[in-house]
Amino acid sequence: MERVIIVGAGVMGCACAHRLAEAGFAVTLLEKSLPGAESSAAAAGILGAQSEVSAPGPFFELCLASRMRFRAYAQELYELTRVSIGYEGSGVMEVALDAAEGRIAAARAEWMLERGLRVELLDRPEALGLEPALNPHLIGASYFPDDHQVDPVALSAALAAAAARLGAQFRSGEQVVRIRVVDERVQGVETDAGLLDADRVVVAGGAWSSRIPGMPTLRTTIKPVAGQIVQLESRPPRFRHVIYGCKGYVVPRADGRVVMGSTLEDRGFDKSVTLAGLQRVSGMAIEMVPGLAHARFTGAWSGLRPATADNLPLLGATRVAGLYIAAGHYRNGILLTPITAEVIRDLLLGRTPGVAIDAFAP
Repeated sequence: MERVIIVGAGVMGCACAHRLAEAGFAVTLLEKSLPGAESSAAAAGILGAQSEVSAPGPFFELCLASRMRFRAYAQELYELTRVSIGYEGSGVMEVALDAAEGRIAAARAEWMLERGLRVELLDRPEALGLEPALNPHLIGASYFPDDHQVDPVALSAALAAAAARLGAQFRSGEQVVRIRVVDERVQGVETDAGLLDADRVVVAGGAWSSRIPGMPTLRTTIKPVAGQIVQLESRPPRFRHVIYGCKGYVVPRADGRVVMGSTLEDRGFDKSVTLAGLQRVSGMAIEMVPGLAHARFTGAWSGLRPATADNLPLLGATRVAGLYIAAGHYRNGILLTPITAEVIRDLLLGRTPGVAIDAFAP
């Protein structure tokens, strides 16, 4: 049985572990903190293949392919673990608050309609009829009925449980200090607790992935981009659709929680929550959904998105034999979880992935 070490136990690492263990590999996950405790748990969980991607191309197709899998993926994980990932077919409304935003939304909708995707352009009365909680002065909205949502914390828990149920081993609190490479072939990893041998290594360490000593030169480096998120509680729920705008998003959960975000801050690995960040996020949310001004504040946090210089993930085999990477998904990590795991599984099995990945070559 081939031994695979996965560096990182966020949603990417755990999803890859689930698929690889299912395929018969002996999998060990290494995580410096707790599974899913970093950027995975800090995300909002929007499956925004249409609402969050601004142009057609290979990345857009990857997002569509992953979104298409999510409903069945949620059911599969529930049947294996009895953990619900909070999958909701809520749809996303992209709100235009002025004429300039309206033109941007209309242009995006045009090429998506040409692609054969579902999107509805709504004028003000139509938008308010679909979602009365919106700002009554909006220009209009684009409605993406096929963009849904999940709860990232629940997804992280379900994926860790699924991987463990299929035999994957977790080693938490263990820091990888080097990828072991001999004669251009991976041999395993060195951690702060010692050496671990493996036939293959998959690096899924989020914003830290390209910084691990022993990694070969990659197409692009990965850097952290901090994002602050605010959570409110509104009972009963004031609205039911995910609301998206040029300045941020507002995500209603079925239980009355409301997640609002997010800032984009290039400040290294600093995950501080700042007053300026809270003001920016809350101001954006109230502008789109005015009634949120009276909702109860319940918390705020910051996560580190793994961003690449070209905004494309690093996905596939590196030039070192046996060494793979699944990182750099930036704002779409939750959305791209199922397709990323499938790609890594297929590559390790020597199969051609079911989606084109040349654009994401490491």
